[in-house]
Amino acid sequence: MIDLYFAPTPNGWKISVMLEECGLDYRVKWVNIGAGEQFEPDFLAISPNNRIPAIVDHDPIEGDEPISVFETGAILLYLANKAEQFLPHDLPGQIAATEWLMWQMGGLGPMMGQHGHFKLYAPERISYATERYRGEVLRLFGVMDRRLAEHDYLAGKDYSIADMACFPWVQTYKRQEIDLAEFASVKRWYEELKQREGLRRGMALGRDKINRNPQDDAEVRKTLFGIKE
Repeated sequence: MIDLYFAPTPNGWKISVMLEECGLDYRVKWVNIGAGEQFEPDFLAISPNNRIPAIVDHDPIEGDEPISVFETGAILLYLANKAEQFLPHDLPGQIAATEWLMWQMGGLGPMMGQHGHFKLYAPERISYATERYRGEVLRLFGVMDRRLAEHDYLAGKDYSIADMACFPWVQTYKRQEIDLAEFASVKRWYEELKQREGLRRGMALGRDKINRNPQDDAEVRKTLFGIKE
């Protein structure tokens, strides 16, 4: 059994999607990030960067003692090795999947997160910051679009953890006012992935718990964004 420490965010959904796609048994440990539960000592013991998601595997790949894993890239790689799924077996495929996974973690996710923050949540609308991050998001969508124009999936011919890492962030395109029609290959990929049952189940987790306007609550605003009155 795997414990999934989770909140309904793009990063959280990466792991719920993977667990559903793999068919691994898991139970959800809800973390109320608006209330600051990610700073509790018990959570920090498994996720020292005080970020969700994290997992504890009570039936690990090796040994008898439970093992904890934090950071989405590390979790996805761990689960792919445990389930022997969604990570190509050939070396070129493994390299491609890992490259695009790291691309998401270092680029697409952080840049979309910053653009979303300044566009949707910042107490002051700073046009320079919003446009700076928007430009970078659009550049990254272009990078992804060119890759998917030549390959069915990010790692090549097979659906992988790289696709699972990117999908939850791409799904925010409407709220971030990105015209997906401008990126035809990303749109083709996105519409195809939406039909996967495992992905749909993973993306449905916690939808009823989403706080779409955290900036409206002073305590949540302080906890999530460090914004003091």
